[in-house]
Amino acid sequence: MTVKIMRGEVSADDLRRAATRARTPAAARRMLAIALAFEGVSRREAARQCGMDRQTLRDWVHRFNAEGLSGLDDRRRTGSARRLTREQEAALERIVRDGPDHERDGVVRWRRVDLKAVIKQRFEVDYHVRTVGKVLHRLGFSHISTRARHPKADEETQEAFKKTSPSW
Repeated sequence: MTVKIMRGEVSADDLRRAATRARTPAAARRMLAIALAFEGVSRREAARQCGMDRQTLRDWVHRFNAEGLSGLDDRRRTGSARRLTREQEAALERIVRDGPDHERDGVVRWRRVDLKAVIKQRFEVDYHVRTVGKVLHRLGFSHISTRARHPKADEETQEAFKKTSPSW
C-alpha cells in the first residue's frame, strides 16, 4: 500500500535535490523515503530502503503534508526548564569559587554530594548528584580540583620535612 502525499508543489526530484542540501543525514533519509513513496514505491519498501519502520515513514509523510519540506528537518529539543534561576546559579558559582568553610560546612573541599546538600538547603531544589555535576560543568567548572589543604596544616613543618626527606 502506498502513502498518500498531498503536496503537489514538490516532486520526487525536488525532494532528492533537497536531500543533498539537508542539514542532517536523518533529514536527508526522510526526504529520500518520501521521494520513493512519491514515485509509488510501497511504504514497506521505501521505509526499508531508507532504514526506518513503515509506521515511521507514515508519520513523516503526515508531517510533510502538514508543513512541507521544513517539516522534515529535526526540531530543536528544548528539554526541561532549569530549576535554578540565573541568580541562584550565580550564587552557586560564588559558593564553589569561595570554597567551603571547614567550621560551617564540615568539609575542606566541595564534592558534588556536598553541593547537592547546599543547593537543597539554600535554594530548596533537590538535584541528583549527577545533575549537580552537569550544572557545575555548565557553569564552567571541571571535575578536576586542586588538592585540599587541611585547615590546621603547618607550612613551616612541611617545608622542614621536605628538606630532610631524601630525593629519589
